[in-house]
Amino acid sequence: MSEEDFDKKDHHGEPNPVINALSNAVAAMRADDDQLALAKAHESLHPKAIEKLDVPEARRQPTAADAVKTLLRQQGRPTEPEQLVPGVRSHDTTLDGAAGSLPARIFTPEGSGPFPVIVYFHGGGWVIADKDVYDAGARGLAAQARAVVVSVDYRQAPEHRFPAAWDDALAAYRWTLQHAASIQGDPARVALAGESAGGNLAMATAIAACEAGLQRPVHVLSVYPVTQTSLNTESYLENAIAKPLNRAMVKWFVDHLVRSPEDLKDTRLQLIDADLKGLPPVTIVNARLDPLRSDGAKLLDALEDAGVEVERREYEGVAHEFFGAAAVLEKARQAQAFAAERLRASFGN
Repeated sequence: MSEEDFDKKDHHGEPNPVINALSNAVAAMRADDDQLALAKAHESLHPKAIEKLDVPEARRQPTAADAVKTLLRQQGRPTEPEQLVPGVRSHDTTLDGAAGSLPARIFTPEGSGPFPVIVYFHGGGWVIADKDVYDAGARGLAAQARAVVVSVDYRQAPEHRFPAAWDDALAAYRWTLQHAASIQGDPARVALAGESAGGNLAMATAIAACEAGLQRPVHVLSVYPVTQTSLNTESYLENAIAKPLNRAMVKWFVDHLVRSPEDLKDTRLQLIDADLKGLPPVTIVNARLDPLRSDGAKLLDALEDAGVEVERREYEGVAHEFFGAAAVLEKARQAQAFAAERLRASFGN
């Protein structure tokens, strides 16, 4: 059955079986064994195709974090974050966004500080997910970089379209500069980090902070970021039906995000065309089996052209969302260690 014929019938968001089988077959040839096991755990939760759903149902779909917990249970291992990442405590709070208070989670390493601080933005295409789904990545950075991490739930589209999330991200950075000392942080050592849509927000916030004359962040960690708006890059075409992120999903996210096609030209989305001169050191992490891989490569080129100190690593055999799965993925452990080493160097740790 063709995808078109399948979609004409009311399957209520079920993935096309032919496309699904092809995606699984490609992954079986290219993915590491532990990444395959994680993908199978996710599949066991029967996720629907995000790009075929309305927003409320899309937000209810099983996440990468759910898949990690499922695989940990299958392995007879604990799933509590405190056991998986010892030596870090967390508490939920609120901070000042651009248009009201925002939920946030603050991760603090053991010790008295003051610690360097990382303002962290979660992924989810600016439409789905939250700090709970991305807890593991933020928590891992707190442990390995020995830093306080402030993970922010910015406003999401379509209720709050572009550029609401970007306004909130800059407001969260301002709040952190002002309140770092009250959370055992060192206000002189504040970095930005994020995954996927959050990787874009981290870069855009660094640019906006410099333009606004705010204190420059000491480092930017951008994990598989969105850095440009074409869906026809090499990796978008190569990984068009990849899991857990595919080309059609990205289009669904962007369609819910932007107010008009003009927004696609805005340098907060089209980061590679922004003025990148004067930015602090940047670290880029990419996965090979990810539509956004080329976005990271293009950002690397743009930063190098602007004279910014930057290092990018691309991890073979893993897919989008791998970074927060250090409990079950070896490449995630490697990527978190690399990111933390780069952050610590900028912190002077």
